[in-house]
Amino acid sequence: CSGLIKIRLKFLNDTEEVAMVRPEDTVGGLKSKYFPGQESQMKFIYRGQLLQDQGRTLRSLHITDNCVIHCHRSRSAATALPDASAAAPDAGGLPLSVGNLTVPAVTVVLAVVWYLRINYRQLFTAPATISLIGITVLFTFLVFGMYRQ
Repeated sequence: CSGLIKIRLKFLNDTEEVAMVRPEDTVGGLKSKYFPGQESQMKFIYRGQLLQDQGRTLRSLHITDNCVIHCHRSRSAATALPDASAAAPDAGGLPLSVGNLTVPAVTVVLAVVWYLRINYRQLFTAPATISLIGITVLFTFLVFGMYRQ
């Protein structure tokens, strides 16, 4: 088997599969060989770049022996329909977690503190007001930085 190189296909759950390929093989050929019938669902990532051009050869992508290609299997609505009997009720598509609620929770807390600052200004000293302004500006920059496209 001269001319073959070993590539490790690594999945999101940290499992790996070893692929024996030729450097002249294409990305599309690798998908069809190791994921028959699922080519359109498979996404390959190599060195942080999504391998979108199915006609590129592994050699042209500088993929050599013992390289790791990260594999992601996307679920499309046409191919992976959920079983109606096993489907759990979904609240809008996003899983409920602390991370999803952090920005709205901090926004509400800041709004309440600003409300108190405006209506009960005698309770807030100058350093407290300056700190509130600083925290609000910092939080605003963080939110715009997180959600900027």
